[in-house]
Amino acid sequence: MNSNGGFTLIELILVTVIIGILAGMVVTTYGGRVHETQVRAAKGDIASYSNAIDLYALDHNDQYPQALEDLVSGERNYVREIRPDPWGNRYNYTPATNAKKADYKVWSSGPDGMPDTNDDVTSSSPME
Repeated sequence: MNSNGGFTLIELILVTVIIGILAGMVVTTYGGRVHETQVRAAKGDIASYSNAIDLYALDHNDQYPQALEDLVSGERNYVREIRPDPWGNRYNYTPATNAKKADYKVWSSGPDGMPDTNDDVTSSSPME
């Protein structure tokens, strides 16, 4: 600080550099966590929809829904709403092919929104 009560240019530059370094550390530490959090959220949604599908089948003599929207229509709502995945895309659902076997599939197309690519999220897909 100089004798007039103000900061010198060197002091201002030094403080700006320190703030920039701290901001860079925060971004590198927490920046990669966004994708991991989105994958976890998608897996949680998939698990919830899978539970609702199983409950639907119990109530409908082992007949599985033909679409996820069937979970929110009819005399009983199994979920409040069918929300988009964390990337804003619809969840995908393939109905069971055998009424006595729970071979349905619920998944997210992931960040690219394209099905059947490496970034798809299922309940069993690994964290990236």
